[in-house]
Amino acid sequence: MKWIKHSETDVYGNKWFTIRLADVELPDGRHLDHYLIRQRPVALATIVDDQDRVLLLWRHRFITDTWGWELAAGVVEEQAGETVEDAAAREMLEETGWRPGPLRHLLSVEPSNGLSDAVHHVYWSDSGEHVGEPEDAFESSRVEWVPLKEVPDLVARGEVRSANAVAALLMLHRLRGL
Repeated sequence: MKWIKHSETDVYGNKWFTIRLADVELPDGRHLDHYLIRQRPVALATIVDDQDRVLLLWRHRFITDTWGWELAAGVVEEQAGETVEDAAAREMLEETGWRPGPLRHLLSVEPSNGLSDAVHHVYWSDSGEHVGEPEDAFESSRVEWVPLKEVPDLVARGEVRSANAVAALLMLHRLRGL
């Protein structure tokens, strides 16, 4: 039941993403045009402290006009030689004012693999150092330590909306045995 891509052409592009049109052959031999979005990798990070609290950002997303808890996140600057792990640490510092300790890879997810090739790589640390106010304070309304034990209820109430944050926080909840 594999779909076969015969060609792919640019429709639009900028430094953030490229929209492409692919000629795809279905298993029954029919062809269809399928739009897809090519995107740079995204790195996310958080800290879980010794009280089993996780450092999160409370932010508004104008596209969906919703509020929710998220992890610090941003694109990997590959052209500058940045690694995914370095990007996760950079975003954590810029968006929260916290420099994470040694980062561990938690998971990688493809949030919309029927439309995009985006891969979100999530890292976490069990230590960090507060070095000041967030450089990118415009990213969120507040930065808070949230008890991991509350994560399932936050997700159920729709207070964690982004798929990468839901996956990461539920995984951390499970790993910490809560």
